Amino acid sequence: MLKVKILFIGPNESGKTVLANFLSDTTENVGGEYRPTQGARILEFESQADGHGDNKTCEVELWDCSGDFNFFFYRFESCWPALMKDASGVVIIFNPDLPSHLKEIETWHSMFISSQGLQDSQCLLMAHHKPGSGDEVGQLPLATHLNRLPLIQSNLEEEPEDVRVAFCRYLGNVLHTMSESREREEMSIIT
Repeated sequence: MLKVKILFIGPNESGKTVLANFLSDTTENVGGEYRPTQGARILEFESQADGHGDNKTCEVELWDCSGDFNFFFYRFESCWPALMKDASGVVIIFNPDLPSHLKEIETWHSMFISSQGLQDSQCLLMAHHKPGSGDEVGQLPLATHLNRLPLIQSNLEEEPEDVRVAFCRYLGNVLHTMSESREREEMSIIT
């Protein structure tokens, strides 16, 4: 079975843990109190990777990373290589209702995507709408380099299965990119 390592990164209180729990079918005691993730939390589950003509089941290792800049960027900076090692893809999750998140995701992109040389197909922006928030986003004022990345709107309150389907499509893109990369590597050895 194919295995992928996906990082869930982004600003504090963007919904990374809620989305990670939903996609992995993990249930936790979710009383209304916000508790930030300390460092990273790893969830393992099987999922369908949809796309490119076939559906494959893959094993997903999802790393739900802390979004606290001071905590994560300075306290855990020495851990970044371990977090990024063998990452197949990165999902940047943000709350589109918070203008500060639009600026912060540029930093997350720089630290985890640009520096790793990941292809756009290995990355995903997820605008996560919290319960009761406005769902009418329209065109988000994203930086030019972020506009190249696929963007999905996430609303677990109104369209939960749309989020799961979009994530499975993203996994299919990641697997396709990994397969093409492996084929290019094999061809370079042969020639």
